[in-house]
Amino acid sequence: MYIIKVKGIAKIPDYVQLRDDNFTLLAYFRVDRPEKALLKAGLAEHEEYIMKTVNELPFGKVFKLEI
Repeated sequence: MYIIKVKGIAKIPDYVQLRDDNFTLLAYFRVDRPEKALLKAGLAEHEEYIMKTVNELPFGKVFKLEI
């Protein structure tokens, strides 16, 4: 699974994309509101790990997430 943090501009907030190994979009959510999207994607039990990674990740970089 891959994670990408996208920088928002002006009134558009920062977002996170979670993609599978084929780069298909699994979840797309605001950095400050991940709960519902992660629950819907079946990743709620990994929320703490994902958000820790998001907070450390620079904008625009693709990172391979091991879950």
